[in-house]
Amino acid sequence: MARDEPDEDGAVAGATPMMAQYLSLKRQADGCLLFYRMGDFYELFFDDARIAAACLDIALTARGEHDGEKVPMCGVPVHAADAYLARLIRAGNRVAIAEQVESPAEAKKRGGKSLVRRDIVRIVTAGTLTEESLLDARSANWLAAACPAGGEIGLAWADISTGQFCVTSVAEAALEAELARIGAAELVSPEDWDGAPVDAARRARADFDSIRAEAQLKQLFGVATLDGFGRFGRADLAAAGGLIAYLEAVGRGSIPHLAPPQKIEPQDVMAIDPATRESLEIARSSAGARGGSLLDCIDRTVTGGGARLLGTDLSAPLTRRETIEERLDFVAWFERDPLLRERVRDTLKRLPDVERALGRVAAGRGGPRDLAQLRAGLEGAAELKRSLQAMADRPSLLDDTLGRFGAHGTLTDLLSRALVAEPPVDSAAGGFIAQGYDAALDELRSTAGDGRRAIAALEARYRETTGIQALKIRHNNVLGFHIEVPARHADALMKEGSGFTHRQTLAGVVRFNAADLHEQALRVTQAGDHAIAAEAAHFEELCGQVIVEAAAISQTATALARIDVAAALAERAAEGGWTRPLMTDEPLFDVKGGRHPVVEQALKRDRQPFVANDCRLEEASRLWLVTGPNMGGKSTFLRQNALIAILAQAGGFVPADSARIGIVDRLFSRVGASDNLAQGRSTFMVEMVETAAILAQATPRSFVILDEVGRGTSTYDGLAIAWAVLEAIHDMSRSRCLFATHYHELTRLAERLDALSLHHVRAREWKGDLVFLHELADGPADRSYGLAVAKLAGLPPQVVARAREVLKRLEAGRQASGGLAAGLDELPLFAAQVKVEDDDRDALRERIAAIQPDAVTPREALDLIYELKRLAADDCRH
Repeated sequence: MARDEPDEDGAVAGATPMMAQYLSLKRQADGCLLFYRMGDFYELFFDDARIAAACLDIALTARGEHDGEKVPMCGVPVHAADAYLARLIRAGNRVAIAEQVESPAEAKKRGGKSLVRRDIVRIVTAGTLTEESLLDARSANWLAAACPAGGEIGLAWADISTGQFCVTSVAEAALEAELARIGAAELVSPEDWDGAPVDAARRARADFDSIRAEAQLKQLFGVATLDGFGRFGRADLAAAGGLIAYLEAVGRGSIPHLAPPQKIEPQDVMAIDPATRESLEIARSSAGARGGSLLDCIDRTVTGGGARLLGTDLSAPLTRRETIEERLDFVAWFERDPLLRERVRDTLKRLPDVERALGRVAAGRGGPRDLAQLRAGLEGAAELKRSLQAMADRPSLLDDTLGRFGAHGTLTDLLSRALVAEPPVDSAAGGFIAQGYDAALDELRSTAGDGRRAIAALEARYRETTGIQALKIRHNNVLGFHIEVPARHADALMKEGSGFTHRQTLAGVVRFNAADLHEQALRVTQAGDHAIAAEAAHFEELCGQVIVEAAAISQTATALARIDVAAALAERAAEGGWTRPLMTDEPLFDVKGGRHPVVEQALKRDRQPFVANDCRLEEASRLWLVTGPNMGGKSTFLRQNALIAILAQAGGFVPADSARIGIVDRLFSRVGASDNLAQGRSTFMVEMVETAAILAQATPRSFVILDEVGRGTSTYDGLAIAWAVLEAIHDMSRSRCLFATHYHELTRLAERLDALSLHHVRAREWKGDLVFLHELADGPADRSYGLAVAKLAGLPPQVVARAREVLKRLEAGRQASGGLAAGLDELPLFAAQVKVEDDDRDALRERIAAIQPDAVTPREALDLIYELKRLAADDCRH
């Protein structure tokens, strides 16, 4: 069909009936760009066309008229639509797909030149993709829903390309961290929620009704109660309801395959706030790419499902020691046996992505090749299960994982009999059902084949009888089978009584038909059409069988991914000489020979060694103050220990000679910051906000790394803030903490804070040049080497010389005045100061507590107000 469809719609973009149809569909599109199918193109009109043309860098044209004005339009070919869709979605757009739901012939049967019916069959959004071409095979694609209910924030998230479905409830203060952990491609929330994240798509409040959601979930999973899936609160259910309602809306009434919801308890995973995730570059580097991140550094998985599961594990390190130990046992089992590991990884490498193939079939967007991938994947899974069950001394997590493998023998046998070895991607043209599966289909194919051979014989006979050796029998979708000869030979076939009927004259060729060709062509066409219809019916039946076993297939796919992750972590450990961490419930962090995995890998590529360092945080020295020059390795040391904690609790080996790690409930990092212009925050403001969050949320089981707190303001203000923060971490949070600073005055606190331990990164000047040793040593640094670093950075010699002269003057003045921290020795301890302030407020608190509101007369209430004001004024004077 030509792009402008003159035969179908009677006119192009300006046709009134067509434009009325388009505008009606646009009103149903819920604010999406509308892809309006016209023959072999998807057309966009009006503002949609302007947006798409700019985003896709395609021509914007104008045709016809609407309300007296030219209609802007642009279009993309149907066969290349996925590539254009990907660009539109990445740019933040949502796209509604309006397809032709009847053929032009069916439309004509309704009378005259009736417009072909169209309907929106799907809405494409960032969180609802299933196509291979639109997804990253190694990353999950989460759609999330969030809403407040019952004093909590409910969260539900699902990857419809795999069917995974999770829910949780968190306090409002923890919402941002939880969303950062999930990393959803798209988020929806109630339209009346003032506290909704700014990037959330707003939906009707009715979609988030918990009672309605509970009924929906029971119906969706065919159960009378949800208790078998976990204990769900009202917030959990409300969020799940919003998610399902959104999926139903974008799917135009159909809901994709979802596994039963898994309840995630927030206390079961390490809490990591967004700033910490960004600064530690866990899943993405500072540039926003996967390369250069911790995930990229450790990923040795060989399947898409394994890569996605590893990303999930790393984003949510565990806090239950028993579960961590199970994962570590599994990794250790593979690490001890290189030959077994290699054999398992080779088997996994040959398997297709079962999860994603199942997702496409369940969503109605699959093809014969997806069925073949399921066949191969499930057969490979059965083979792998048999192999691993024969092994001795299996870890408990492996036994549990093997128990999740479904028995898919009947399904794989069916798919093996039904499908050819290499089916096509698309089912429309047929050719994917194997010979011998359906005798009637084989007969239709035989008839079509005989007809084609008869047509080939006709071609030979026509050449002989006409003497035209250039005569050919061709086929196209408009004329069907027809005879084609060069124009110079056409006259002979035009003669009356030749047996040929003229059909079409083109430049250089003339086309004809003949009665016997028409008869054979009809036989071939009818047999072919019936064969394609039969194959389509078989395809629907096979997809139906897959959907019946969807839950079991999903379990098998998850089990394959877990095996891949364990083998991959073992491979990474063997490759890097990493060690198994010993997990403990004590507040301990004892790492010997620790290394930064990403930096070490980068140095290894350059054939440079990484200098390993120890770190021992325990009750008597849980707070390390680390000094030393810039570029000396302080930040690397801080980060590497935080990453070691993440790796250990995710269930992996760590880059160290040995490690004993007490479970970390929350991880905080304040290492580097930048302006947040969108929120009107300077670098210093960002730093203070992040530091405030740490002081408010850190517990004795937390791990905190702080780098250069207070550097964004004046020297005195910065020192004062750093001093107070250090005391607060020591006395109030009592967390394990690494605190790097250039304020050497802070080392005085070692005399007053029992758990503070002083350390520095070593550097030496050699013949006027600064040499970084990257070694951590006990005690404070003897100097900052700032001028040496400036020289190393290329500051002009005259500037360095001038700075050295100014420094001498400043140091002389500091010695004369007692130094920058003069007078701080007499400052009371942080805890004592807090206690005094608390005591000052006791009188007011006690008086308020003593009031009996129900027994107070109006006159007494007025007297009480004056009394409380006096107590408050006394408190302010203190």
